[in-house]
Amino acid sequence: MQLTIERAALLKALGHVQNVVERRNTIPILSNVLLQAGRNGVSFAATDLDMEILDEADAMVDAEGQITAPAHTLYEIVRKLPDGADVQLSFTGDDPRLTISAGRSRFNLPVLPAGDFPVMSSESAGVRYTILKEDLARLIDKTRFAVSTEETRYYLNGLYLHTVVENGQPKLRAVATDGHRLALAEMPAPEGAVGGPGVIIPRKTVDQVRRLLDDGSGPVDIQVSPAKVRFEFGRAALTSKVIDGSFPDYMRVIPQNNEKIAVVDNVLFAKAVDRVATISAEKSRSVKLAVEPGKVVLTVRNMEAGQAVEEVEMDYDHEPFEIGFNARYLLDVAGQITGENAELRFADPASPTLVIDPADQGVQYVLMPLRV
Repeated sequence: MQLTIERAALLKALGHVQNVVERRNTIPILSNVLLQAGRNGVSFAATDLDMEILDEADAMVDAEGQITAPAHTLYEIVRKLPDGADVQLSFTGDDPRLTISAGRSRFNLPVLPAGDFPVMSSESAGVRYTILKEDLARLIDKTRFAVSTEETRYYLNGLYLHTVVENGQPKLRAVATDGHRLALAEMPAPEGAVGGPGVIIPRKTVDQVRRLLDDGSGPVDIQVSPAKVRFEFGRAALTSKVIDGSFPDYMRVIPQNNEKIAVVDNVLFAKAVDRVATISAEKSRSVKLAVEPGKVVLTVRNMEAGQAVEEVEMDYDHEPFEIGFNARYLLDVAGQITGENAELRFADPASPTLVIDPADQGVQYVLMPLRV
């Protein structure tokens, strides 16, 4: 195998695939990236057995072939080469190492046979549809902060992507929850999406898809089957297993009759929460909201650090009440509001609160209250 490739193209492709590779691997081949030089250029592949990323780049190929080399080391070498450099990659049977050379730099890396590299099988079942890059990014950005990191309830460790039909309108919906908060984002369902299986996409996969969206352009092709999901971004493609489990019936959690509606300037409210939370006990991070006509008073008491109180104007004209929340959760939701105002819909201090973004009707957030 022998080829010459521009550093920028090599760095971009390696950057995409090496993110999948775990730093510590008990299986040596999983630390490597598969390089395949062919007539149309060079392709790269990396996997952790649950997810696989493929990418391609243009290259001048003098001799076709394939080999695997340490992914992170190769990426770091290329990253530190000078901009605009032409990088030569070569592997011959005479030297059992991959040679990387650019200008006066030369590196030799150990290799493992390409035949040992695990390839993820493709799925033909399921549905296939196309979605705009911006729409997929919105579904992810509005919801992934609520994905659970608690391993015991593994079925919450991902983003639930599925279609629903409401009032005759088919919608593509993403939902995430950790049991303390819930985030939902939806959009009109793309053609071909309806009838596909609902899948729980693992958190790591969601993060990788989001990274690829930043570098990609144009629409994204998505293929969903009961066991796998595949995203195709031009020359790059990501295939992942989905979480084997049932996502809870989240519609039972979303309040339908919260009639105490309050509207507040989102930026002012978030800054006030952030300020008073400075002295909160790190574990609970609880902040008390005393909601009354025209204003909300935020209070945090900490036996060791003291007390913080701040008042924020709020458009509210129902009876006063007090409710507590985790400050971090309030800030996470505030960070997703695109409009100037946030709309909070309360029932009582012990019931879930619904947060709406008046500027984006396709998103909803639910926060469970704390005792304060």
